[in-house]
Amino acid sequence: MHDLLRTVLAAALVLGVLVFVHELGHYLAARWRGVHVEVFSIGFGKPLLRWRDKVGTEWRVCILPVGGYVKPHGFEGPEEATPEMKAGWMAGRTFHDKPVLSRAIVIAAGPVFNFLLAIVLFAGVFLATGKPAEQSDIAAMPPVIGDVMPDSPAARAGLKPGDLIETVDGASIASFGNLQRLVSVSPGRTVHLTVERDHAQRDLDVTLGSVPAGGRKAGQLGVFAQIPPPHRVGPIEALIAATRYTWLVMVSWVAGLWQMITGHVAASQLGGTLRIAQMSGQFAAAGTASLVSFMAILSINLGLVNLLPIPILDGGRLVFYAIEALRGRPVSRVVQEIGFRAGFALIATVFLFATINDLTQFGLFGWLRHAVGGS
Repeated sequence: MHDLLRTVLAAALVLGVLVFVHELGHYLAARWRGVHVEVFSIGFGKPLLRWRDKVGTEWRVCILPVGGYVKPHGFEGPEEATPEMKAGWMAGRTFHDKPVLSRAIVIAAGPVFNFLLAIVLFAGVFLATGKPAEQSDIAAMPPVIGDVMPDSPAARAGLKPGDLIETVDGASIASFGNLQRLVSVSPGRTVHLTVERDHAQRDLDVTLGSVPAGGRKAGQLGVFAQIPPPHRVGPIEALIAATRYTWLVMVSWVAGLWQMITGHVAASQLGGTLRIAQMSGQFAAAGTASLVSFMAILSINLGLVNLLPIPILDGGRLVFYAIEALRGRPVSRVVQEIGFRAGFALIATVFLFATINDLTQFGLFGWLRHAVGGS
């Protein structure tokens, strides 16, 4: 019961913060561009709390805390507005009357705020716990094994944490990056290693594994570097490192999406809200720094997902605005409506698929098969 409560509270915190910051981006950008915001809602469905601020925006906290929205004044265009809506429009403060650049800024601000949140969260973690070693730092380190993957070529050959790899097929190894390069170009080969263990040299033959990497095969040894502990940094260095780390996560996310599209990564890896909730509880149990780091990565994911060029998402609207800027007139209402319906169907399908993946991972379908078979 304690674990369940922690998972629920952690998931509510993580998703609530991410959604609030995303919608706050839309809200602040709309205010900046002179658009009145009618509603700022966290969650959907029946409002549990609601109040109106001094500028006339209604703030809501609703019963279904998954998602949220900001409703700019005059978001609907003249073609779809009722006479009552048109009568209530505030001159100069409607969304549809703003230049295409202003509308694009309002829409893009949500994902941008998610990226900024990730930078702030990572910087906070680096200030509190220190900055971890980067990949370039690890590559330059001596080739000392920090950990060995179970059932890997290294494990089968008898390599152990603490081993210093001195040579591969007689070639001296100066750094862990040097070791990675030599292994990468030798998929499936048997190589001869000289290692130092307990101040004595040992000779080992290892048959390397073979893994897909960017459309080709790469060799795999199955070892990790001995990573140094994080080092303390000041605010400026933490901010720079957080910005760099956010960019690396974004690049990794895009690469992972492409690998999934091209079939190099199984679609079963796609997770949904249930898996996010489960992982939120796990990271919360690991400590505040772990939970905050997880929240930062999720914030990047949320921003990138919303920038996908799918109608109904922010990215799809930005595509329509880009076409409008090039053509000098908006995309036709019919095309937009078809796009929004197709986008909704696609998002609903992906959500359903991700939920099925989550339930499969949790073992629900296996339990059902067992229960039905047992009856």
